[in-house]
Amino acid sequence: MSVAPASSLLSDSLPSAVLAYQQDPAAVGGSLGLSALLSVLPLATVLVLLGVLRVRAHWAALAGLLVALIVAVAAFAMPPGMALLAGVHGALFGLFPIMWIVVNALWVFNMTVATGHFDVLRRSFGTLSLDQRTQAILVAFCFGALLEALAGFGAPVAITSVMLVALGFKPIKAAVVALVANTAPVAFGAMAVPVITLARVTGLPLDQVASMVGRQTPFLALLVPLLLVFLVDGRRGIREAWLPAVVCGVVFAIGQFVTSNFLSVPLTDIVAALLSALAVFGLARVQPRAIWAARQPAIAGGGGPGTAAEPDAPAEVRRAYAPYVIIVVVFALAQLPFIKAALDTVVIAFKFPGLDIVDPAGKPHSTTMYSLTAISTAGTLMLISGIIVAFVLLVGGGRAVRAYGKTLNELKWAILTVAGVLALAYVMNASAQTTAIGLFVAGAGAALAFLSPVLGWFAVAVTGSDTSANALFGSLQVTAAGAAGLPPELLAAANSSGGVLGKMLSPQNLAIAAVAVRMEGDEGVLLRKVVGWSLGLLLILAIIVALQASPVLGWMLP
Repeated sequence: MSVAPASSLLSDSLPSAVLAYQQDPAAVGGSLGLSALLSVLPLATVLVLLGVLRVRAHWAALAGLLVALIVAVAAFAMPPGMALLAGVHGALFGLFPIMWIVVNALWVFNMTVATGHFDVLRRSFGTLSLDQRTQAILVAFCFGALLEALAGFGAPVAITSVMLVALGFKPIKAAVVALVANTAPVAFGAMAVPVITLARVTGLPLDQVASMVGRQTPFLALLVPLLLVFLVDGRRGIREAWLPAVVCGVVFAIGQFVTSNFLSVPLTDIVAALLSALAVFGLARVQPRAIWAARQPAIAGGGGPGTAAEPDAPAEVRRAYAPYVIIVVVFALAQLPFIKAALDTVVIAFKFPGLDIVDPAGKPHSTTMYSLTAISTAGTLMLISGIIVAFVLLVGGGRAVRAYGKTLNELKWAILTVAGVLALAYVMNASAQTTAIGLFVAGAGAALAFLSPVLGWFAVAVTGSDTSANALFGSLQVTAAGAAGLPPELLAAANSSGGVLGKMLSPQNLAIAAVAVRMEGDEGVLLRKVVGWSLGLLLILAIIVALQASPVLGWMLP
């Protein structure tokens, strides 16, 4: 690793005293393998502390950050001050926009709880089906996919896990179901931001990248509803409720494929989520006597199943659904071309002070810039939605503010965890630790197609964001594909598709799920519950991608 004068790297007009840090992925003894091995230490620290020693997520994240800083300075020769600044930059990104969306999404939910409208919504779901297996499909998968399409960044896990608890799920089962369900929709989440980011960083056409992702993630959609039914009720669940799970998965997969390939990339998950939910509702009407379609009349007050009580007033039911309709409308309006163009003009963008980092080619590195579209970012749109919701639900200003304070208090440890994880990711990225791991894996040659989803999985497991994973490894996948003679859009898409399976393992999502179901400190328990499913689905996807790189499924390439 070398530290070269900025005058020689960036511009001869700059003062010679100004120094820039130049990345070197093979900094440790000139060996890429040894550099990659040391670069794994921060991630190993987090995963071992979480999964083996059962340390709380925020302490695990901070410990991993400390290890990342030590490796950056001692092994990659990064100036200590610059390494710390990279961590500060990552923490800021973790707060805005990531936790900005989670806080505001949970605030909206807390207002519905405070007004009693969430109980109305819960009873309304009970009228659709009392069967927890069907509720898992509708709430965790279909409704969670809609939330992922509109917001992403942990909001689906936070909201659906609480809804499942309110419907009678045990907290740990609710959290696991919500985490596993938040997979197939992720690549096109937040109005397809991950895929759009992937296209931008790779230079590939958006329609080409989106088409390929839309020919990989639908395979996951076919499996996840069945997996949810198994998680809820084991083999009996599969035997008794396989039909709605299969119908949901097939309709979602078709909706995702058709929309991403032929209609609208940003609307992919919205269309797929709504179609799959409607398909399950329709099937329940066709087979009203099926065990999984068991229903009861809507009831008011605190009555449980079998309680004779007056049904909720239609106006109250409409108010219960209103927050989610409002969110859909606000986000949909924000995507209209003339509105989006106006909103996107309000941007907070600046070069982060003290971060003078250039890549091995001498070009400024992406970690030196901070940018936030202040109004069109999902968090602000969720805040606007929340203000409208407060008026519709007659919450009142003081009550809404108190609900916001309660939300911040509930999320305080999750906020610290996310800030720590993103700080870790930025230190690793800025010091070239991430690049070292990526280049080492990319040297797999013929096995690259099989391993390409693993890179995305690894990046999302660290950052909790498929968008960040695509920003980290998207260009690397395209470069490696060129060297291996593979289609660049295939490996780029595999990065995003593999990434969705790492989300259930990410410390920030584990922390969000734990907070939502009041299991703070038990993130390690959740990790052990979901890690097997994550790796199993990753193996299936890796085989699919490898076959798509071969004549067997090569016909699937756009």
